Amino acid sequence: AASHADQVPALTAMATPTAARPVRERLRFLDAVRGWALLLMVLNHTGRWWQDGRMTWPRYYVIYVSLTLAAPMFLFLVGFCLPLSGSRAGGGRDAALGKWAARGARLILAGLLLNLLVFPEDPIWNNGVLQTIGFSILIAAPAALLLGSRAGRWGLLGAAVIIYLAFVGAFPQLTQWVVAHPRSSRIFFFEFPPWPWVSLVLVGLVLGGWWVERTDAPGRARYLWGMAAAGGLCLLWFFGWDWWAGTPNRWMFTRDFTLNNHWTPRGNTLAWILGGVFCQIALFYYLVEMRHWPSRWLVILGQTALFLYFTHHLIVLTLINQWLGLRFNNWWIFSAACALLALLLVAMGKGWQAIKRAWRERWREKLPWWLIVFLPA
Repeated sequence: AASHADQVPALTAMATPTAARPVRERLRFLDAVRGWALLLMVLNHTGRWWQDGRMTWPRYYVIYVSLTLAAPMFLFLVGFCLPLSGSRAGGGRDAALGKWAARGARLILAGLLLNLLVFPEDPIWNNGVLQTIGFSILIAAPAALLLGSRAGRWGLLGAAVIIYLAFVGAFPQLTQWVVAHPRSSRIFFFEFPPWPWVSLVLVGLVLGGWWVERTDAPGRARYLWGMAAAGGLCLLWFFGWDWWAGTPNRWMFTRDFTLNNHWTPRGNTLAWILGGVFCQIALFYYLVEMRHWPSRWLVILGQTALFLYFTHHLIVLTLINQWLGLRFNNWWIFSAACALLALLLVAMGKGWQAIKRAWRERWREKLPWWLIVFLPA
């Protein structure tokens, strides 16, 4: 939802003790991990649209693993980055809430436009990941006001658990409801529906709030090592449970919830999701912030993730799959095509950054207000 984390927003600062407020900064590792998640999502889509069933189970596992690592990361970062990224202009709580409301609405509109351009055969009101992110921002921004108290933080975590458990309990009825309402159900329960995925956003919000309080490098390192340890325990639980229970459908969508032909994790898969999110964030903190691993290209992808997420659909599905009718049913050719696509996305990201700089420096004051709504902030 935000291209980078650089400043505590007014709405969070008003809920945070003065001594705990960090100075303005950019956190490159969050941009890098967002760029990594974007690449995983692109890999998921190329596996779906650049190959077909003759690639058998390896293709299936590429699709499953990339999806379960990428999409939850995007949603977790919505919450985690909200206490960190925000208003450059300040203006108090109301101004901060207004900015986040506008950002959430812009993402919802972007999702509808994506449906119109890329999926014209489907209803434009189909829910998608951009709509869910936008809706989650509308929920998480006012919820951030609760981060200033211990009761508020634990209350948000409790709400996340209740929201997910309510979905689990209502799943049989929801399955019947989407069958009885095939059109309207696509608004509420389609690709990554807000219920229950907003739960992961709230978890990220609380963990991001705790991160804000750690302004020194050793404190932040300890925090991330704790997150890595928690992620490692989640992964140990995931693999240990599958080994102990002899789970027959490992690494398959059939082990999870399927509603309106779309995936939501259930049971032991939750350990995989949380373990994957925590370990990836800790790993990129170690590589980027501590080891200074060359990550400029990932940072570019992360800072332009919304633009690239939108436009890669036009390349992968509309151009290559539908217009040219190409398939890469050879793993070497497929890998080379994905590598070339990654290079193209980095170049597109750099170009988009240049356009945004020019927009801010030269054009913003010269354009009519109705056009500004559709251009980068």
